[in-house]
Amino acid sequence: MKLRSILTLSVIVLTLTLGSCAGNKKKTTEATDTTEMGKVDDGANNGVALDLNGDSDSNRAGALKTVYFDYNSAAISGTTKDTLDSNAEFLKKNGAVKLQVEGHCDERGSVQFNLALGEKRAKSVRDYLVAQGVASARLSVISLGKEKPVSFGHDEESWSKNRRANFIVTEK
Repeated sequence: MKLRSILTLSVIVLTLTLGSCAGNKKKTTEATDTTEMGKVDDGANNGVALDLNGDSDSNRAGALKTVYFDYNSAAISGTTKDTLDSNAEFLKKNGAVKLQVEGHCDERGSVQFNLALGEKRAKSVRDYLVAQGVASARLSVISLGKEKPVSFGHDEESWSKNRRANFIVTEK
């Protein structure tokens, strides 16, 4: 009887041990799959997430960085050029990535004015990237005007953060 109890107990322990090992393996696999789906694996993004529908404002668009504009302007400035050159290099290394360039404005100005200015900003960014060798078919543009601010203050510091063009990953 004692031997039978020991055998039964051994079978239970073995079953629990194997069951927990199998569960751990599955969790590890799921985590790896999620990581692989969220990142480009060529090292060009330095471990930064590249999520479908991820955006540069929240750092979920790989190494792509948001660019900023002067008041009432869609001109590409020196700092903006440096950022866009880096973005162009990332896009050339990751040829499957397609983007939507969103043009944004601060809260000043009418809705119509800001939509037009946001579109000019998005197009100037697209045109610059195309001039750097990124295929135009990979880039679409949209203007959100003043409808999607990232900073809600009513001062120059907040307004300067909202005068931007950011990037949304539409295909990777």
